[in-house]
Amino acid sequence: PAERYWSSGVFPSPLWWTSLSYTQSPHNLIILHLGQLSGPTTITAAIVAVNGLLAESIAVALNKRRQEDKNLSSPVSNSQFSILNSQFSILNIAIGLLIVLHLIGFVLYSRPLTQPTATALKIGIIQGNIPNEIKLYSEGWRRALRGYTTGYKTLAGEGVEAVLTPETALPLLWDEQVRVRSPFYSAILDKGVLAWVGAFGKQGSSLTNSLFTVTGTGETFSRFDKVKLVPLGEYIPFEQVVGNLVDRLSPLNAHLVAGKPTQIFETPFGKAIVGICYESAFAYHFRRQAVAGGQFILTASNNAHYSETMPAQHHAQDVMRAVETDRWAVRATNTGYSGIVDPHGRTRWLSGINTYEIYADTIYRRQTQTLYVRWGDWLTPMLLGLAIISWLIVNRR
Repeated sequence: PAERYWSSGVFPSPLWWTSLSYTQSPHNLIILHLGQLSGPTTITAAIVAVNGLLAESIAVALNKRRQEDKNLSSPVSNSQFSILNSQFSILNIAIGLLIVLHLIGFVLYSRPLTQPTATALKIGIIQGNIPNEIKLYSEGWRRALRGYTTGYKTLAGEGVEAVLTPETALPLLWDEQVRVRSPFYSAILDKGVLAWVGAFGKQGSSLTNSLFTVTGTGETFSRFDKVKLVPLGEYIPFEQVVGNLVDRLSPLNAHLVAGKPTQIFETPFGKAIVGICYESAFAYHFRRQAVAGGQFILTASNNAHYSETMPAQHHAQDVMRAVETDRWAVRATNTGYSGIVDPHGRTRWLSGINTYEIYADTIYRRQTQTLYVRWGDWLTPMLLGLAIISWLIVNRR
């Protein structure tokens, strides 16, 4: 329950990377399918239940041994046999539960994916590989414009229907890129292929970290502003109180504003589910958009700040989001790992790290609704209710 409330905004936390469920991703796909029932809480509850029972069986065995040491001269009593039986009973329950959970996951994992031709969408990915050390300076801007323009033209030549770029692929105001007809914008007008462009937007006097849908005619069709901003890196917590002090101490330009949590990302291909940067850690952010009709997942991230461990973790999070919502996921990152994940969590393609890469593949739009998408995290209140009922029964005795 604490994990759920921390992540859902009841407490003022923009980060949630603590869930035990992530220990199973991306490799244990069978158990990850339990997330289709009630989200990551289901997987966490399964881990806690099985390991809790195993721990209890060990505790009973140790207690039995202590009792035997105290009563070496006494004959073995029936109560000692009952303790032994209890130990094995708990162990059997743990093993049985482990088997049942994997069987449920296997049934969900084994369902065939329906992929009608009419829902197919060929998408290209550009991984620009612009180091953060130069990204926000003139050298980085020139390299970004050159790399993304070249990649876009190549993918357009391969017949893709859309091109996805990473978070702030062009670390500039997109409206300004349109006004001056930058090389990338000119390439869109020339090739006529839709692009999802990571760039900065404006909201009043502030900036947003945004993903823009730009059609082949150059029209900005839609825009999604990042909701979960990173404290100090993108905004100053309690800015009115400590903003001036943090401005002096922090080397970062932390003046972005968050997008509305209720945003819907419309595209010419239908609604999409968008995660920018580490929004992938928030399952409910993706669920809400799936409920609103999102048919596929687009993740745009930078990841250049981190070692190889963090991008791998990020990919594992998107694997879980794809499984929970039963959607294809397309990931474009600046330095890796970019990738494509199918609704069963299988990674169809994964880029290298710190490399410039382009890739094209076909995904499929889906409108299915898992139990988690329909009902959300219903397991947590149910478990809390059962815990309260159990406590009342025990205390009445």
